[in-house]
Amino acid sequence: MEPISTESAINLPDIPFDYTAIDIPRHLSTNALIGPGQNAAIDNDNTPSTNPTTNDGATLGRVLFYDKSLSANGTISCASCHIQANGFSDPKKLSLGFDGATTRRHSMSLINARWYDRGRFFWDERAATLEEQVLEPFQDPVEMGMTLSQVVTTVQNQSFYAALFKNAFGSTEVTSDKISKALAQFIRSIVSVSSKYDVGRASVNIPTADFPNFTVSENNGKRLFFMPKALGGLSCVGCHSTEAFINPDAGTTNNGLDLVSTTDLGVFEAIPNPQFSGTFKVPSLKNIQLTAPYMHDGRFATLEEVIEHYNNGVKNHPNLNSSLKDLNGNPQQLNLSEQQKIDIVNFLKTLTDNTLTNDPKFSDPFK
Repeated sequence: MEPISTESAINLPDIPFDYTAIDIPRHLSTNALIGPGQNAAIDNDNTPSTNPTTNDGATLGRVLFYDKSLSANGTISCASCHIQANGFSDPKKLSLGFDGATTRRHSMSLINARWYDRGRFFWDERAATLEEQVLEPFQDPVEMGMTLSQVVTTVQNQSFYAALFKNAFGSTEVTSDKISKALAQFIRSIVSVSSKYDVGRASVNIPTADFPNFTVSENNGKRLFFMPKALGGLSCVGCHSTEAFINPDAGTTNNGLDLVSTTDLGVFEAIPNPQFSGTFKVPSLKNIQLTAPYMHDGRFATLEEVIEHYNNGVKNHPNLNSSLKDLNGNPQQLNLSEQQKIDIVNFLKTLTDNTLTNDPKFSDPFK
């Protein structure tokens, strides 16, 4: 292993952090859910055979992720808009780019990106793979304002990267492909397995059973989340499927935010099929408590506002997801009680995984 330059401005351990030995709990390696789109999280792993995650590769990715010099004026890194303490999202409604301009959409959390079987990324799924996605912010005129050749040159000109590339890829040569692969490895390692939900789930056989570490309110909210409408639940798991709480197979959806789509057509802008107009990717709910504001445009400031939207704010968009319609084809009116709303929010908070927000292997190595 090549030692990192003593002139380095980065703080890395002598022995790389372990990014590969993730203790996958039983409920993520086997499936206990019934219905379409339900399977084990590990069955949705989008890691390509050409880019397996290694400790040295993810270490390089971590440094690239936090390196502000990879923006046009040295002020913005990937981590500027995907903040560890905020569930790798941004507390701002829209993120600020290198020159102070705002991004078009809210910063999506990166947690559980590995478990998205479709493998497409961004709210509009315009990137076919995570390896493609990680290079776009560098080249975005608002976000980081660089060209790939400028990124490569900037990396080459920093002495500490030579050893990092040698350790990760066996050569000091810097290419955009290697940068892409390292960043994707780091992001795929950001997997949530240690929330209060995960701890409780380990003690029962099915997710609808009461968890011994949950309050009455949290268990009630969990039942509402998982149970089908016919049995008094809300079927939230239909869209936030699997116990990674992501939508790995079914793809993008419209959740009735607007009656019509005008300024943002969602996936239609990347895949011009009318059925995709106004549809957006469904991110994982893990650490949802930390990733406010919510939706692709950050319009909801709190989880309470999100629940109220699904309670009686769903609009009859032409592509509205059928699960959000009543038997007459109209937008659902759930008529939840105030206690039920509280219960659902309390359950969602059990998905908070503070190990991800505190783990040094995901932190800023430039500090």
